[in-house]
Amino acid sequence: MSPAWVVPCVTIVLTQVAVIATSIYLHRALAHRALDLHPIADLVFRITLWLTTGQSRQQWVAVHRKHHTFTDRPGDPHSPRLLGFWRVQLFNVAYYIREAKNAKTLEAFAPDLRPDRLDRLLFTRGFLGVGIGLSLLCMLIGLWAGLIAGGLHAVLYVFVLAPLINALGHWRGTKNFDNTAYNWRLLAWITGGESLHNNHHAHPRSAKFSLRRSEFDPSWPIIRSLAAAGLLVVSGPPVAWARVTVRRD
Repeated sequence: MSPAWVVPCVTIVLTQVAVIATSIYLHRALAHRALDLHPIADLVFRITLWLTTGQSRQQWVAVHRKHHTFTDRPGDPHSPRLLGFWRVQLFNVAYYIREAKNAKTLEAFAPDLRPDRLDRLLFTRGFLGVGIGLSLLCMLIGLWAGLIAGGLHAVLYVFVLAPLINALGHWRGTKNFDNTAYNWRLLAWITGGESLHNNHHAHPRSAKFSLRRSEFDPSWPIIRSLAAAGLLVVSGPPVAWARVTVRRD
């Protein structure tokens, strides 16, 4: 591969790995218990997210569960209906950090994910994980290429894709169900299916986010493959298919 293509290709791969790991592990498996993971798969996902994002699973899950509890109402950590679209799009990470540091939120919404031995040893040390991941990247593709790819990945994951799900997904789009979230079928291809947000809010315990033939959930084929390999079990109910009507607001 030409050196000019190394950085963008690595950036895209890194970001998609992080996005899909977030969607499958943090979101569907932990936050909503739609998937039961084999211990090996659980560990692989934890390591992957530690190296690519440095996130705490308890913090992520607690913030997300609180969002579902207070969706677009007072108490929602990042509602564009309450805070404004651009405030959430530009400062989503600040709202996330503020809520993730709230001990009452962690205890109320994720008491099942208190730090275990591996968390105390490694996974709560997010900067260490990102530092190791960045170091490995620099070893693989070179110092400057690794630093640039790592920086671009951070920008895409933290400041572009995650805010798009929280901001645009609760602002405008199409609807299959009557709730305050929206679907963006094209964005779903690059957000691990997360932009099928209206479907998800209608059926939060479903492991599959797509409903119509025109909707694609990139995480679902990976979930099916892992299930076929015996690395997870789909435990959540499917999305109801009966008589949905697309609306655009």
